[in-house]
Formats: sequence, structure tokens, C-alpha cells
Amino acid sequence: MRDSDIMEIRQLSLFDGMSDPHFDRLTRGAYVQTFPPQVDLIHEGDPCDFLHILFEGSVELFAHWNGRESTMALVRPVSTFILAATIRDAPYLMSARTLEKTRIVLLPSSDVRAVFDEDHAFARAVVAELAQCYRALVKSSKDIKLRSALERLANYLLRQRQRAGGAAAFTLPMEKRRLASYLGMTAENLSRAFKTLQPYGVEMDGAHVTISDPGDLITLAKPSVLIDDPAQ
Repeated sequence: MRDSDIMEIRQLSLFDGMSDPHFDRLTRGAYVQTFPPQVDLIHEGDPCDFLHILFEGSVELFAHWNGRESTMALVRPVSTFILAATIRDAPYLMSARTLEKTRIVLLPSSDVRAVFDEDHAFARAVVAELAQCYRALVKSSKDIKLRSALERLANYLLRQRQRAGGAAAFTLPMEKRRLASYLGMTAENLSRAFKTLQPYGVEMDGAHVTISDPGDLITLAKPSVLIDDPAQ
């Protein structure tokens, strides 16, 4: 890896408290790779050989069962995936593919586990990240189980608006069929839900969304900090 890549990794909260010898040991077998869109990075059920760190682009995490596929999460920079499998030396529970040109750092899982056992600051950072992932999973489960499909879509759009800095217009980060899968809907139900949201100020033009009156949409969605706020 280039020195600039190593410095970029060092600045991440997962690694910034580590001792220099342990960090050097962790990164000695690491490498950086750039992938084009629609490349499968890992496969569900395979052994976890590397911890992936996403620096540029976006990655879809998805799973299969009985001939069906579902989008589980969308990973954005800068973040790791899939840390739990690395620490447990367990098979991947999800697959991953790139959605656009993507730059990823790969750290050998065996090195991650070895340093985890020896470096207390790194171990605490790993626990903190796993706790954050667990809470995100609970929020996702609450979103699916407690809200109707229309409420899930409305809250998703409000979260995307917030990520866009409160802009009235933004672009969906994934194509609609993947969005439907992520929200636990069929493509047809998603299309009907977008039409149902038109009286609440939601307009669609391809992948571009405009929310002309967020107040009406908020009244419908009833967002909760215990589901929708990533900081909680």
C-alpha cells in the first residue's frame, strides 16, 4: 500500500488508538484494490479471509434463501464490512457487490484477530463498532416490523433528505428494485407507495426525488430517534 493509504487507515476511529507496532503488524499484509460496478466481493457462506474497509464508492450487502434475494444494507464510505465474521472467524452471513466504482482496503482476517487479542485499544474500538452495528440492526428490525410499507418508504425518504443536507431534491442511492428489496416491498408495491406519497409533497423523476413539503411527509412518517437517528 502507499503511505497515503496507510495514513488514511490510521485516522479511522477503529485504528487510531492502536500502538504503532500493532498497527504495522495489522497492515503489513493489507492491500488496496479498486473495483468496477457490479462486482461480487464476497459470497454468503464463504470463509471470512479479509476485513473490508470501504473508502470510496458504495457496496450492497445482500442474502439469498430458497431462490429469493434480499438487499440487507447499503454500505457507504468510510466503513468496514463484515467485522463480526472477521472477529469470530465465521462464514459470511451476507454477500457483497459494488454498486459503482469502489476503492476498498483489505486486511487479512487472521491479522485482525491476532492484534485484537493483544491490543486493548483496538479491542475496545472493535467492540464499539460491533455495538453500533448491532444497534443499527435493531433499528432496521423495528422499521420492518413496526411500520407499514408506506411508513417505511416515507421515513427512508426523510433520512435520505437529511443525508443530502436537508435539500429539497436528491437522488436515490440505489435503483428502485433494490430499494424495494431493502424496504421489504415488491417493486409494484414500491411504485404504488410513491404514487400514494404524491399528496404529501413527494415527486419522482427517475431516480430523482423532490420533497416540496417535508412537514406533510413528517406528519405521515412520524420519524423516531430510536429508529431513524444513526447517532442514537
